[in-house]
Amino acid sequence: MKNTTAEPASSHQRIIKKYPNRRLYDTETSSYITLSEVKALVMKREAFEVRDVKTGEDITRSILLQIILEEEASGSPMFTASVLESLIRFYGHAMQGFLGGYLEKNIQSLMDVQTRLAEQSKGLTPEMWKQFSALQSPVIQAMMGGSLDQSKAMLEQMQKQADQMLGAFGIKSKP
Repeated sequence: MKNTTAEPASSHQRIIKKYPNRRLYDTETSSYITLSEVKALVMKREAFEVRDVKTGEDITRSILLQIILEEEASGSPMFTASVLESLIRFYGHAMQGFLGGYLEKNIQSLMDVQTRLAEQSKGLTPEMWKQFSALQSPVIQAMMGGSLDQSKAMLEQMQKQADQMLGAFGIKSKP
């Protein structure tokens, strides 16, 4: 897994091997590990890569998707069916490449805010934390609403520019 934060958790990348029997072997600890333990590596921001022993192929994304699938199937899911349907519709669409970067940047922004809130709230008592938490959801929703409004405006501007460019070539966009 590539670490996208400014400060990497470690200077080397841990290698996990996936065997045909579907077991994962951590070369750093010389032991078999579970998806839950791989999730723990993600949570600790440890750099790792999962390789298929037979082909040598990097299958890290596949393992991360398995973890997401397990998380979505248990507890309270993060994604609604509507969101998942929308994501699926982006595959093969001209905006597919844009969506990944857009989501990555927005998730990173949310993580940055979460980190700053955690740093600022270190001195809170349990009662103060309870009051702070009650206010946090509306604040984050308002912040995300503003971010979404900015994103919508940017996408509308891109649409106008695309229409102008296509118009210069005599191509009209669909209404």
